[in-house]
Amino acid sequence: MRILVVDDEPELLEQIGRALIEQQYNVDMVADGEQALDRLFGDPYDLILLDIMLPVMDGFAVLQEMRTENISTPVLMLTARGEIKDRVKGLDLGADDYLAKPFSMAELMARVRALLRRSSENGSSLLQIKDVRLNTTTREVTVNNQPVVLTPKEFSILEFLLYNKNRAVSRFNIAEHVWGDEFDPFTMSNNIDVHMKNLRRKIEDTKGILIKTVRGVGYMIEDET
Repeated sequence: MRILVVDDEPELLEQIGRALIEQQYNVDMVADGEQALDRLFGDPYDLILLDIMLPVMDGFAVLQEMRTENISTPVLMLTARGEIKDRVKGLDLGADDYLAKPFSMAELMARVRALLRRSSENGSSLLQIKDVRLNTTTREVTVNNQPVVLTPKEFSILEFLLYNKNRAVSRFNIAEHVWGDEFDPFTMSNNIDVHMKNLRRKIEDTKGILIKTVRGVGYMIEDET
């Protein structure tokens, strides 16, 4: 699951991002509304945590632009404003939930899980190829009905490949999706190779190769059924 966090308070932004990463979510963080829209128009997200009081473009404007462009990603508004009129305005513009500051990380995580669960009910949360199953809601992976423990990066790589089943994805796209702004282009290839090797070892068996290397392009999971 990929989550975009938008807040101009550096300490809070870092705190939220760290909490989400610990729960094995793939997280991108930006500090103003314009950057948020740039990300939203460029990448798909499963959830957006959006502050209202933002520089350049406030959260209401970001939300309105999103919905105008038919971006239906669930939005949890985060704000120090507690007035009823602000809550009503956010909900009227298309927000899915509202959490006033200050809040506990436990409550925020509960709201995140609830929104992702609600969103998954509108579509399947289960991604499957052969005997490998990945549940995007519970973050569980099984092979031949046996649980497999993946690192957060391995999980994100497998999830991305399954979402793009039957389509070759480049190393750059994998790195951009899994590492976000943190990846180093000089070490990217080696990092992906290491994680891919470990992932293959955990999910592939004697029945054959699941993740195929596409020479000159990247990797692909192919559904042969």
